[in-house]
Amino acid sequence: MENDIRILITEEEVEEKIRQVAARVSADYRGRTVHLVSVLKGSVFFACELAKRITGPVTMDFMSVTSYGDDTKSSGVVRIVKDLDDPLEGKDVLLVEDIIDSGRTLHYLMDILKGRKPESLKLITLLDKPDRRVKPVRVDYTCFEIPDEFVVGYGLDHAQRYRNLPFIGVVEHV
Repeated sequence: MENDIRILITEEEVEEKIRQVAARVSADYRGRTVHLVSVLKGSVFFACELAKRITGPVTMDFMSVTSYGDDTKSSGVVRIVKDLDDPLEGKDVLLVEDIIDSGRTLHYLMDILKGRKPESLKLITLLDKPDRRVKPVRVDYTCFEIPDEFVVGYGLDHAQRYRNLPFIGVVEHV
C-alpha cells in the first residue's frame, strides 16, 4: 500500500457489532418488511452483511450521492448520482450509511426521502463522527463512534481504493 493504514477497528469487531445491531433491527421490525436503502458505494459492504443477519423479510434498493469526489474532506455540495429504482411510499425504510461525518449529506438525503412518504424512515450507520457534525442528523442505530480521522476499509475509500479492506483503518499519510 502506498499509504500507511493503521487498524482502528478489527474485522472481528466489525462483524460482531453488525450481528448485535442486526438483532436490534430484527426485533424493532418484527412482523414487518424492512426496506434497506444503501447509499453507494461505501455502504454496500455494510448493507449486505446487515441484510444477511436480519431475521425478518428484507428488500433493498440503492442510491448514490456524493459530496467528496477524490478529496478527504466534504465539499458541502451534495449531488444525487443514482436515484432509487422503486418508490418508498408505505415502506418501512432503513437508510444504510457507511459513515456520518459533517451530516450535510444525510441531512439533505433524509429530507428528500421523507418527502417520498415512507411508512417509517430510520437511519443506520457503521461509523459516526459526531465531533464533525455541522448539520443535525438523528441516527437510530450506530455501530461505532470514531474520532475525527480519515478512515478506509469495509467499503470506505480514498480515491476509490481500500474499500476491500476487511477492517476499518486510519490513513496515516494521504
